[in-house]
Amino acid sequence: MFDAKPEIGDAREMRGKAIYELGEGQIEALGLHEYRVKSQSSDDWYDVIRTETGWRCACPDHIYRDAKCKHIWAVEFSNKLRLEVEKEVTIKLVASRNCPGCLSPKVVKHGLVHESKKNLQRYLCKNCGRKFVINLGFERMHASPSVITQAMQLYFTGESLRNVQKFLLLQGVSVGHVTIYRWIGKYVAMMQKYLDRIKPQLSSTWRADELYVKVKGNNKYLFSLMDDETRFWISQQIADNKGISDVQHLFKEGNQISRRMPEQIITDGAPNFHKAIRRTYWKNVSKDLMPVHISHIHLKGDMNNNKMERMNGEVRDREKVMRGLKVEDTPILKGYQIFHNYIRPHQGLGGRTPADASGIHVEGENKWITLIQNASVADAMSKRETTKKI
Repeated sequence: MFDAKPEIGDAREMRGKAIYELGEGQIEALGLHEYRVKSQSSDDWYDVIRTETGWRCACPDHIYRDAKCKHIWAVEFSNKLRLEVEKEVTIKLVASRNCPGCLSPKVVKHGLVHESKKNLQRYLCKNCGRKFVINLGFERMHASPSVITQAMQLYFTGESLRNVQKFLLLQGVSVGHVTIYRWIGKYVAMMQKYLDRIKPQLSSTWRADELYVKVKGNNKYLFSLMDDETRFWISQQIADNKGISDVQHLFKEGNQISRRMPEQIITDGAPNFHKAIRRTYWKNVSKDLMPVHISHIHLKGDMNNNKMERMNGEVRDREKVMRGLKVEDTPILKGYQIFHNYIRPHQGLGGRTPADASGIHVEGENKWITLIQNASVADAMSKRETTKKI
């Protein structure tokens, strides 16, 4: 049998890879996001430029067919932009079912333990006969893990605390709205401490913007930093005003989380962004390595901040339901950052989460439980190490 002919798009990709594999003399860098690629049929060169809306090439295939031509593919291969990451991280399901008594792995399911507000899976050790339950991360909680994580999912998708309370009541779970808020505060802090240790693989272009919010009835601004390619929400900062606030913390935290420096930062025309970028990077790097700051963006055309505005819209929808934030150090904003990065699939990323696009994969149908259980294990190990040192 003959092999099927490759599709046109696949053929362009293969030709682009072939150009890349020819080595030196085929692709030349003219600037930060400007390249030229040698024609394979003549002595001409085609300019390939990265814009806000993607790559643009001067070849006829791209101009007249609006296709992702072989020259763009060649540049992407040369810059390793094809969803490559330095080291992918998988946050796996915690499936440690060894017997807590004899540590034997010969364990089978043995019915359910029925409590007042939850049912827990019971296990039987076939080695020593011990019966036990596993409730990692949810010890001493009156509600089951599924109920707690359902409440968090509902809340961060836009429901109010009282609406979440009514939903749980329909499931036969009677719990107060204040208790639901305490669940959120407890588990957001636990997950944040764990996720801060994991490095996302981000692109070289970041976006920053501000959003007007109410905190305890006072006017505040939420400044956020997001990765352009993966839409990963990197850091956030609450400030009293827009024009003169020092948002240097925003970029310092971004450097700590990504452990790298961006090549380009896109913002609006607010002067505090320019000052913060200079203060963060000017003393640490040479002038040639300073991130390029694009601050004069437009609503139409290539230079826009639509991706950032979309994320601001998500936060605005959440904040409207709450009718403003109650405290400045609220766990809601950090919780929504976790929801945005690790839980919520994004249509602009093909149904993936920003974490998936950044090389961090969370296993399991209920990603909340996976994150909480891993955070609990990491916290327990940290406490053991501290105890050993003492």
